Amino acid sequence: MTGPASPDAADAAQRKGLTPKKGTPTPKRREAEKNLRRPLNAPQTRKEAYKQYRERQRRQAEREREGYARGDERYFRPQDQGPVRAFARDYVDSRRSVSEFFLYFSLAIIVLLFLPFPEFQLGVTYVVWPLMMASIVIEGLFTGSRVKKMAREHFPEESVRGAGMYAAMRQLQIRRLRLPKPRLKPGDDPTPGRR
Repeated sequence: MTGPASPDAADAAQRKGLTPKKGTPTPKRREAEKNLRRPLNAPQTRKEAYKQYRERQRRQAEREREGYARGDERYFRPQDQGPVRAFARDYVDSRRSVSEFFLYFSLAIIVLLFLPFPEFQLGVTYVVWPLMMASIVIEGLFTGSRVKKMAREHFPEESVRGAGMYAAMRQLQIRRLRLPKPRLKPGDDPTPGRR
């Protein structure tokens, strides 16, 4: 059975400059500094470091993807930034076009080519497919030139280089899958300041 500390020990502990023993040896300076330099959540092995790095990269990519889908301009790709590109997107999104159904038409043509009628296959190959491609090219050229002309009017100080091709390529995408998401519905006015 242990009793209270002797009055001499308690008195000695209160004396200035006296530190009681702690039971472990004082670490060498090299060991103490090594522990100070490492962050608290620092990985102990290379494998842990790589795992933490991959997790940070995944979180960052997820944040960027969500911001891009939401329409947050901070997360846009360089080719999507600027008022001219925003106008091109709005112009394309405010209209229905044959080009946005390109993938559906292509799939239908491929299915039709598997039908066991040679005359029908020839008609699809030499009539339907070229007509579809010609209509998409003509529509893309018209849309591109119209977007560039209107962008020059509304944004005279901005460069319109590449805006026509940007609009034509967006027009080829299925509306639901377009990124950044469309801000306008078909029939809305894409003119800046009228929305």
